Amino acid sequence: MTAAPPLTWLYAPGDRPHVVARALTAGADVVVVDLEDAVAPDRKAYARTATAELLGEPQPVPVHVRVNALGSPWGEQDIAALSPAPGLSGLRVPKVTYPAVITHLAQRTTAGLYALLETALAVEQAYAVATAHPSLRGIALGEADLRADLGVRDDAGLDWSRSRVVVAARAAGLPPPAQSVHPDVRDLDGLAASCAHGRALGFLGRGAIHPRQLPVIERAFLPTEQEIEEAETIVKAAATQQGAQALPDGRFIDTAVVTAAQRTLSLARRR
Repeated sequence: MTAAPPLTWLYAPGDRPHVVARALTAGADVVVVDLEDAVAPDRKAYARTATAELLGEPQPVPVHVRVNALGSPWGEQDIAALSPAPGLSGLRVPKVTYPAVITHLAQRTTAGLYALLETALAVEQAYAVATAHPSLRGIALGEADLRADLGVRDDAGLDWSRSRVVVAARAAGLPPPAQSVHPDVRDLDGLAASCAHGRALGFLGRGAIHPRQLPVIERAFLPTEQEIEEAETIVKAAATQQGAQALPDGRFIDTAVVTAAQRTLSLARRR
């Protein structure tokens, strides 16, 4: 039986070990220790050391680390310090523009790599990045930087880039991307509406910056009771008759429809 995919990715600043410790028990599917934007330059070395110490042993949930960009003064040091850590489940690599960044990192670490695309040029290179190396496990947008690069003021101005990344990920055989974080931790209604829009675009799951966002994200991406019932009907019909067919209610199903239904039931196991 296929494991249910992660839906919640909780970020915690690497220079605040007590916050990371709380994040590990907050109920997120994945904890992302951030060494990049959340950490001031004079705290980078401490954050790296503290994170390497934490990941010296396995953790109760998968832990990814968002390292500093390779073009920064800290990126290579982050990779060298964290790659051997037994508690590391993945490296999230910011500001990836070209596939060469991924192929370079794949030679430096055995950890699964996740590329963050944060500029217009990176979005144009999305498929090339997504197919750069088998070690790449996923791609996603860094929407704050992308918004600044594009100069868009309305959230809808990012929708084309969002769809481009969703298509690139699926074309490369990668999981659907998780949405970028919703920056207002008090705006839970806005978060829910944004998640619904992201789900409609093909995203699956979302980054969070506060534990209170986690249940909102999970509810938004879990299938409804009606969706579960429809998926069960499709899978049952496919099990009794091979190939394309029409259901009694007139709906036509084929292999692609069955695959989507199986994905829905995989998510439903989390309810």
